[in-house]
Amino acid sequence: MVGLPLSLDGSQGPAARKVNAFCARLRKATDLPVMAWDERMTTVEAHSLLRETGKSPSKARGAARGKIDSASAAIILNSYMQSN
Repeated sequence: MVGLPLSLDGSQGPAARKVNAFCARLRKATDLPVMAWDERMTTVEAHSLLRETGKSPSKARGAARGKIDSASAAIILNSYMQSN
């Protein structure tokens, strides 16, 4: 599962095209199924969830950024799992 950074309107910009190219290379190199999944608004949702648990960092730097990224990744995976 790879986060796909779509624009808010759902279109694919340069970052999303890079992710799709990366996914294609990864599929070819590993012969594993690789799925790109919409990651819109996951950082906002991660901040909200971390705030609710009292763990939200005030500035997204260093280890704090890692917490946000980890929470965002969990949200993306959960979204994918719930869709199936």
